[in-house]
Amino acid sequence: MITPLFQVTFWLAAPFWALMILVPRWSVTRRVMASPWVTLLPLAVYFALAIPYLGELWPVVSRPELEPLRDYLGTSYGAATIWAQLIAFDLFIGRWMYLRGRDLPAPLVSVILFLTILLSPFGLVIFLAVRSVHRWRAERINRLSTMGS
Repeated sequence: MITPLFQVTFWLAAPFWALMILVPRWSVTRRVMASPWVTLLPLAVYFALAIPYLGELWPVVSRPELEPLRDYLGTSYGAATIWAQLIAFDLFIGRWMYLRGRDLPAPLVSVILFLTILLSPFGLVIFLAVRSVHRWRAERINRLSTMGS
């Protein structure tokens, strides 16, 4: 039961990533991604994996120490549980980036979102940097245009 849940986790999130990356300006994409519930499917896998092993998971997360975490992640249910959590939270972050990046060029956001699927911390930092530069430039242009009028 654990292996099929592990294997299906990414594929439950993949359609949402495909919408954001391949057709970001499509009205269906905007409507679907407006809902915070898009993360529900991978989270359902997380709950299906975490609840039966909550007695083992709780001490690992409530008193974080490297050795117990390593031991938990060394089990198939532990690795699959954390994988489902990662997939759900990556999708949550990707959705946030998609919604906040609507004023950026869509191809650029698509590339950043693709990177986020693979290495979400890198994708998030790059998105934040790009967004900050874009905002700074827009504010600068706005200030310069108001000075000239």
